[in-house]
Amino acid sequence: MMSTPARDGHSYLTHRRPVPDDQSVLSSQKATLKAFLLAGGHGTRLRPLTDSVPKCLVPICGKPLLDIWLDLCARSGITEVFINLHAHSPLIEQHIRQNDPPVKVRVVHEERLLGSAGTIAANRDWIGSDPAFWILYSDVLTNTDLKRMSEFHACHGAIATVGLYQVPDPSRCGIAITNDFGVVVDFEEKPQNPRSNWAFTGLMVAAPGLFDVIPGRIPADIGFHLLPRLLGKILGYPINDYLLDIGTMSNYQRAQGTWPGLGSGSAVHEQKGASSSPQVAGFGRPAHNGPSGESL
Repeated sequence: MMSTPARDGHSYLTHRRPVPDDQSVLSSQKATLKAFLLAGGHGTRLRPLTDSVPKCLVPICGKPLLDIWLDLCARSGITEVFINLHAHSPLIEQHIRQNDPPVKVRVVHEERLLGSAGTIAANRDWIGSDPAFWILYSDVLTNTDLKRMSEFHACHGAIATVGLYQVPDPSRCGIAITNDFGVVVDFEEKPQNPRSNWAFTGLMVAAPGLFDVIPGRIPADIGFHLLPRLLGKILGYPINDYLLDIGTMSNYQRAQGTWPGLGSGSAVHEQKGASSSPQVAGFGRPAHNGPSGESL
């Protein structure tokens, strides 16, 4: 283990274990190699479970959610993961030390929560000169093919690509509206009168230009403060694989009976026979005439 300087609180770096050959083939020159895994929340909606167990370590069918995420990152070609912590930091740090992660992990404790966008902005130097990077919400449970979404982003050249999925109750989510080109032209957090049921998944791949758009306020939230500044500049990417926000007790319990696992390494899209490049045009449009936006 090698210590590293912290921007806020303490941090450390772990070295990754080798990735099996059947997973390492997913890496390519276009693959995004670094990912922010946001895990600073208190998990209040999962109490009393999270009174003693960190939200990112709650077990899904017997396996900690964090371990599922690190395995998914490894098989998707991501080699370095930055994790911000706040609540139960010592327990999470101990877990990472004791469980040989498949990727290099950097952990930073935030004495004061910076918000999802604030954490990204405060650690801009970690990305360095990389052409793109991931932002992942740790309370999302998914087996989607991150490498495929990363390649989609690289081919289209937007400042960011956000994963979107259809939800039954859009009034509880951050909802996106896209134009005929799949460009996100409107975004609303928990709208009272939703115009779409395509919600932000908490999965996002971005170019370094994103840093210049993040507001200077603290805390700064991706949904409330950042995405509204990116309208007309970001693409939506439809996700049809298993994806569940386990931030509520009902969803957490649901995950125990529905989680199919990460699979044997082949992408779920390919198992379903989908094409290698998804059709995104206009998938998030409202049923009536909504706002128009500029194509990229």
